[in-house]
Amino acid sequence: MSLEPGAPASSVPASSASAAVFRPVRSGNAFEETLARLLQAVRLGIVPPGEALPAERDLAGRLGVSRDVLREAIRSLADAGYLESRRGRYGGTFVRTDLADAAPPVAARPPGELDDVLGLRSVLEEGAVAAAARRTLTAEEREALWSRLLETSASGPADYRRTDSRLHLAIGELAGVPSLLPLIADVRDRANALLDEIPLIEPNLAHSNAQHERIVQAVLRGDADAAQRSMREHLDGTAALLRAFLD
Repeated sequence: MSLEPGAPASSVPASSASAAVFRPVRSGNAFEETLARLLQAVRLGIVPPGEALPAERDLAGRLGVSRDVLREAIRSLADAGYLESRRGRYGGTFVRTDLADAAPPVAARPPGELDDVLGLRSVLEEGAVAAAARRTLTAEEREALWSRLLETSASGPADYRRTDSRLHLAIGELAGVPSLLPLIADVRDRANALLDEIPLIEPNLAHSNAQHERIVQAVLRGDADAAQRSMREHLDGTAALLRAFLD
């Protein structure tokens, strides 16, 4: 996806808007935030249809990410129909001219639904994972949690959403507060409805699996602060994708 040597410079203007979009991302969710920044540049017209993104080396430097992360984000948006790669002397990564075909269908949502779901999920799941880490888990509970992690890690795109939900509900169950679990199940169902409106991005699944392992490991060793911090980072990554596509 990188520009060929001698490719023309991008038409992206050196404006404050461009600088704001292509600013350094936070390291915790580098892939998701990079994808969100690129998509924002497309949706805001900072890089218009038919025009090229900045050169890969320049763009990676401006975003503060590795070129591998940038390439994964570009590849994902190309698969989703937003970008295309052109080879040759004047090649590079271009915004597609048929963007209407790439836009996901817009569902009728109550005003503020996205903010409400993301905010509620953060409150419930960060609290739940911290509570789970503070409990003394039985051998059966520890084994069940690890099994859910392995199940999710082994899942492909077709069943990932289901196994991911089962893992998060298992963590909620380990909090030891029975009335909390129905609330987590409800907000998870609402979150899944939003996720169904955006493309399933496979590099994000790999990133999520790594985050899931950090969360579970923190719970199993009884580190509530690390568990909550890892869950927050995980939820922030999902929020970045949802806001990128749906806001």
